[in-house]
Amino acid sequence: MKQSLIVSINSWENGEKIPSKYAFGKIPETGHFELGGNISPCISWDNVPEETKSFAIICHDPDVPSVGDDVNQEGKVIPSDLPRVDFYHWVLADIPKHIKSLAEGEASSGVTAKGKARGKKEYGLAGLNNYTQWFKDDPDMGGDYADYDGPCPPWNDSIVHHYHFTVYALDKASLELNEIFDASDVLNAMNGHILAEGSWMGTYSMNPEVQ
Repeated sequence: MKQSLIVSINSWENGEKIPSKYAFGKIPETGHFELGGNISPCISWDNVPEETKSFAIICHDPDVPSVGDDVNQEGKVIPSDLPRVDFYHWVLADIPKHIKSLAEGEASSGVTAKGKARGKKEYGLAGLNNYTQWFKDDPDMGGDYADYDGPCPPWNDSIVHHYHFTVYALDKASLELNEIFDASDVLNAMNGHILAEGSWMGTYSMNPEVQ
């Protein structure tokens, strides 16, 4: 049986609501949207296999609408029975084996229009998250969004979204990824090299009627 990492985030209980400090968007006093803090949470992991040579972190939301026609549209509600797909919020590979935690704000310290730099950081190799695709046609926000960008589910969604922060212990020091890579590239490269993994989950909604 594969060993389990013990993953912890100290900013909310496992399975509970994520504070807006760590989200890309939040519910405003009036209207539908306001920028959240978009701070990356402090995350740590333990129970690491001795053979570990690097780590990877992927955060994904499996509750994103598969069809975007009604997303954030006045007078529309996204039904709960609409098929859902994954949206990746954090893509980080080649984390050195001596690192067992990332400090709050280390991977993101706020919303950055047009994205944050991908590539090598002191704590790993940052890949593109799915905000890259979401904002690609937006002249004010379009760009390469790398590393961490937090929750911002549709404000008219009828369900709460779930965010899974998963850490992987790997038997390779590097996944030998291309210069530009995303979550699917990391998942493919990790295949057959995962010694252990563990997750911490949080929930979030931008709909005041769904909390």
